[in-house]
Amino acid sequence: MTAAPRATGAEEGEDPRLTVARKAVFGTGDFTVNTVLASLSMVYTLYFLTQYAELRPALAGLIPLIGRTVDAFTDPLMGRISDHTRWRSGRRRPYLLLGAVPFGIAFAMLWAPAPVEAQAARFAWYTLWYVLLSLSMTMLSVPYLALIPEMARSYDGRTSLNVFRNAGSILGIFAAISIRPVATAVGGGEATAGSYALTAVGYGVLIAAPWLAVHAVTWERPEFQTRESALSLREGVRALLRHRAYMQLMGFYLVSRIAMDLVGAVLILYFTHCLGRSGDFEIAMALFLTAVVASLPLWLAVSHRMDKSTVFAVGALWWGVGNLAFFFAEPDWPRWLVICFAPLVAIGYCAADLMPWSMVGDVVDADDLVTGERREGLYNGFFTFLRKLGGALAVGAAGLFLDLAGLPEGRDAVAPESARTAVRWLASVGTSGLVLLAAFLARGYPLTRARHQQILAELAARDARRASS
Repeated sequence: MTAAPRATGAEEGEDPRLTVARKAVFGTGDFTVNTVLASLSMVYTLYFLTQYAELRPALAGLIPLIGRTVDAFTDPLMGRISDHTRWRSGRRRPYLLLGAVPFGIAFAMLWAPAPVEAQAARFAWYTLWYVLLSLSMTMLSVPYLALIPEMARSYDGRTSLNVFRNAGSILGIFAAISIRPVATAVGGGEATAGSYALTAVGYGVLIAAPWLAVHAVTWERPEFQTRESALSLREGVRALLRHRAYMQLMGFYLVSRIAMDLVGAVLILYFTHCLGRSGDFEIAMALFLTAVVASLPLWLAVSHRMDKSTVFAVGALWWGVGNLAFFFAEPDWPRWLVICFAPLVAIGYCAADLMPWSMVGDVVDADDLVTGERREGLYNGFFTFLRKLGGALAVGAAGLFLDLAGLPEGRDAVAPESARTAVRWLASVGTSGLVLLAAFLARGYPLTRARHQQILAELAARDARRASS
């Protein structure tokens, strides 16, 4: 017997409003966030700031670390603020409108030429706009992610919604790696500081506008908003840090996130200095991202048969082993062979990037069973902070390492052998070691599919008792 088709496109057992069209529009929110995060880690920090703004690599790498230090306080705080918000229009959705315009403006200004000449003054200029961008992104991304467990309630439904969100994030990386070609076209065949500034203005509009659509297609559950929160921020953080499943999830997610941003930050330098074919970077990344998008249905199907932590570990092992190929590639190897490494690695990367965000909502349900509160904002605030912290640690450490290895600033400078060796190790062995460690840390994760179904049943029984009384 064949199943009847679902006309709404919603997952079985889910809210009928969670259609394919709504999921697709929802994913544009992560398109904007990942456009920013990917461009900052892959193009901006160790490439634009050293080659065009002519900052030393150590100073360039320090800028995101300062921004993430601010995020250490603002991301969890924004999560808790949204948990406590009791506006008529909702706890989360109003912030999607409030943060959109500042988000676009701050991103555009980050690429504008600094109106000062001294290294210290230029460092302060770019740091200021980086911090302002981080604050506006926090106002958007934390409430946005907190909507996921509220809109999608089932174990597989959250994975499905995150597939669309991940597709949006991959398109964001496409947009990020297109900044350099677009700036080159705007500059009449040669990218300049001015052409990057003009390109960033267009990108500012591109990342601000989708939030209007995300606001229009999302919703919140009134029964969650009516609950009073008894825990203070400090008590809530303590409860979060005592949550075994969440702490384990944070551990392997943070390690994998550092690996993602590390290879993203140095890959453009790998193609430029190790292989001598800078233009191949965009080609390899385009194939990589295409393979990630093509792999999403595969991993979604696999996740219906396996626990999420197992899917993560399998993908991380695939990615970690495959990534070692970049260590051995030489300039005289065929171009097609080196470029083909990227889509093969992408298949494993896809699962490692997809699964953790689907697992946060399950942790929130387990927390609800213990505390009686819905604290999606706080949990996602810490997770968003980890996402940014991973990138900052990766780029900051890489910047310092490359500075010590002698990577010069300026577009026309030739990297010495020590710097090329450092780039090669960071892009291959360093990244793979972190990914394999993340797979190891995912062992024995307690929130399995069976346990989550039990939690949902207990929550339903508790709500029924409350309703009857």
